[in-house]
Order: sequence, then C-alpha cells, then structure tokens
Amino acid sequence: MKKVELKDARPYQAPKHFDMAALRLHGREETGTRTFWVGLSYFLPGGGAAFDASPAEKVYFVLEGEVTVKGEGGRSPSAPGIPSSSGPTRAGRS
Repeated sequence: MKKVELKDARPYQAPKHFDMAALRLHGREETGTRTFWVGLSYFLPGGGAAFDASPAEKVYFVLEGEVTVKGEGGRSPSAPGIPSSSGPTRAGRS
C-alpha cells in the first residue's frame, strides 16, 4: 500500500477549471494506480469547471460548502457528506 499525505500532494492545472486549486493524491505517477486517480479540488466561491466530454466516471465528495455537478442525467446539487457521481459523457451533450 502506498500513502500520499496531503502535505506531499502535488498541485496540477485542471483543464477548463477556474477559480480553484487542484491536488493529485493518487494516480499513475503518485502511487502506480492505473485504472483511476484521486484528486482534491478547492473551489473558490463562483469557481467551477466547463462541462466537457469525459470517458471516465467521476465521483465528487463535498467536504464543506455546496457544489452542483452537471452530467447527462441533469444537475445534482451536493452538500457535505453526500457524494454525487457523473457517468461517462460524450461531446455534444449538456
């Protein structure tokens, strides 16, 4: 088992995201994980990300505040402790 402490997590630029900071906790480079990765995003009020096609499913877990996740199934507001998920999406859908 490999462990990445928050103090050791590396920041990265998340494409099409704004007013936020992103840290990668687990992934190919960090721990050798090949089929998924785990990141930590800190959004400022009014921050967000553009809706974009993605072959990967995503799970969002809110630690504090509120976020609205938009996927092919519509919009899903999420509050602390309530996970939201977004399945794979295709270009041209909103």
